[in-house]
Formats: sequence, C-alpha cells, structure tokens
Amino acid sequence: MKRAVSISLGDSRRDKHLEVSIDGEAVLIERVGTDGDPFRARALFEQLDGQVDALGVGGVDLFLRLDGREYPLRDPLRLVRRVKRTPLCDGRGLKHTLERRLFSLIGDTQDPTPRFQRAFIPTGIDRLGLAEALDAVADKVVFGDLFTFGIPLPIIGLSAFKRVMRLLLPMLGMLPMSVLYGISANPSRVKKPAAMRFLAQLDGQVVITNTASDATFNALRERGIRQVISTTPRYAGHTFGTNMIEAMLAACAGYGRRLQDDELDDWINRLGLKPSVTWL
Repeated sequence: MKRAVSISLGDSRRDKHLEVSIDGEAVLIERVGTDGDPFRARALFEQLDGQVDALGVGGVDLFLRLDGREYPLRDPLRLVRRVKRTPLCDGRGLKHTLERRLFSLIGDTQDPTPRFQRAFIPTGIDRLGLAEALDAVADKVVFGDLFTFGIPLPIIGLSAFKRVMRLLLPMLGMLPMSVLYGISANPSRVKKPAAMRFLAQLDGQVVITNTASDATFNALRERGIRQVISTTPRYAGHTFGTNMIEAMLAACAGYGRRLQDDELDDWINRLGLKPSVTWL
C-alpha cells in the first residue's frame, strides 16, 4: 500500500486519515496538523523522510508562482530543508491545474457555468489558478492581498493584481511565516481577517474553498451562504487540501518526485477528478 502524509501548520483538530483506491492502487492518506508549531512540523518532516511515498506541506507554500516564474519562500523552505528522499508537494501544482479548470470541471454538476457580478479573493497570490478561473466568470475580481500587510487597499482586476505582485514577490520571499500566513502557536496572536467589510453581507452568496468540515458548512449555512464549492474532490465525505491530493497522486504515480502540471492534468482527466459542490 502506498502512503501519503500531509504535515500542516494548521489545526490538529482537523486531522484525518483514510484509505482510498486510486486507479486500482490502495493509498493511505493522512493529514497531521501541528497547531502552528514549526518545530514540531520540521521534526515530523525529518522523521517521515524516506518512510512514506509522498509528503504534503500544508498551511504554507514553498514557492509562489506568477506567469511561469516561481519565487521561493525562505521561511517555509526551512521546514523541509532536511527532506532528501521523499517527494514534497505543497499543492501549487493542483492550484495551477485543478483550480484553474474549476468551472469547466463542475460543468456536469452545474449548468450553465455561473456568472458573478463580483468575486472577492482574500489572498490571490497563492491561488492564481483560481483567480484566473474567477476572472473568466466574474465581471469584477477584487483581491485583498494588501490587507495582509496592513495596507487597507483592495486591488481591482487580475491585470492590476499581477502588476502589483510582480513588484512585491521578490520581497515576500524574505518575510516570516507569521507575517505571510498569520501563523502562531499562540492562538491569541493569530491575525484577524482585515477585509471584513467584503465579507459582511453573505446572504445568497457562493463560497469557494479548499477544505470544509461539517462545522464549516453549518457556520456558512447560518450566515446565509447558498452554495459551497470545494476545489478538491470528496473522499468518504472528507475534503483534503491541494497539498494532500497532490501528494496522494505523487505517491500513486511512484516517480519519486512531485508531478509536473501536464502530468497532473493527465491524472485529473484519467481519474475524473472534480471539485465538490454542496448546496446549503
């Protein structure tokens, strides 16, 4: 049996594991949260290196990509610097394949393709594929990336967003994870969302997310959300992050490395992978 493990800086209460069959291959997939503790995460990566078929890196990105160029993030890369034998998957491949194809892939479950007046993306730089998918179906796309750095200015439109990010990306790679992702082992120090004015009126809206628990669905239902689109498929009622699904595919492929975008697209087509749509 193949085994893929996602080590996340996120909440350990969301841990789960299950066995799935992928193209006739049994794969055990596991998500292990470390509650914002980078030392524990680093130790787990070192412990599992060479012991599993693929490792997912959850809660952070190792590289950010813009128009074909990848920018390294130095602080997250320190978490995995001693991993030498096991493929590392931070989900960026699926963010630029599966998420970019979001609305075409859900065409079988939702017809016609939706059209939105305005879409808000809290942070688009680590989900550029999703941003491009939304740009094709929304009259206006608003990005909240600058709120992360205390700048209360939305960026309007994909072209403007890319221009700003070309200037910022070389500098972003130098910032600590606590600034980039609001990560802290102390819950009282975790940043509150800075773009709440864009999230205040949610009645009848659509939420696109990567993972959602039953508690999340209940909370969104109470806020009046009508539909939730999870960009990754559900397995036994569970959704996993892009890094976990990418690690699962890398483990199943057995190449001893992460899969390239064209290979991921082939697996998406071969397995019929689709985002999951839930009406509330």
